[in-house]
Amino acid sequence: MKHILSIILMVAASLTAFAAGSPEGDAKAIQGNWKPATAELAGKPMPDAVLQTISLKLDHGKYEVFVGDKPDRGTYTLDAATNPRSITITGTDGPNLGKTFPAIYELTGDTLRICYDLSGAKRPTEFKSAAGTKLYLVTYQRKPE
Repeated sequence: MKHILSIILMVAASLTAFAAGSPEGDAKAIQGNWKPATAELAGKPMPDAVLQTISLKLDHGKYEVFVGDKPDRGTYTLDAATNPRSITITGTDGPNLGKTFPAIYELTGDTLRICYDLSGAKRPTEFKSAAGTKLYLVTYQRKPE
């Protein structure tokens, strides 16, 4: 009986891990309210004072970012089948209206790491922001609800 219970628990854990890595699992797990813990643009760290003014909400393919009281809204699509996983951000209202940003993401529990190409030119291939680029690397922490 213990053996069967162990097998069931292992299968359940495997299915949970698989679901989190599936497009449907990521789509559900990524939803929520996020605050940046660290960020860098073009290889330079963002000041804590700036990070504290930023909030991100992801909800069923729509995003809302506030920098202070200034909103930026749009849509996002995930592709968990790529390596690294990819996300495409499209602004629909605010300062990024009509702009598309290719990005990559990594979701681990309550930590979300995204590397955006703010030039819109091409999707980053690694989680790195270098001088002379418009790569924005940010690590978000989920805000308690």
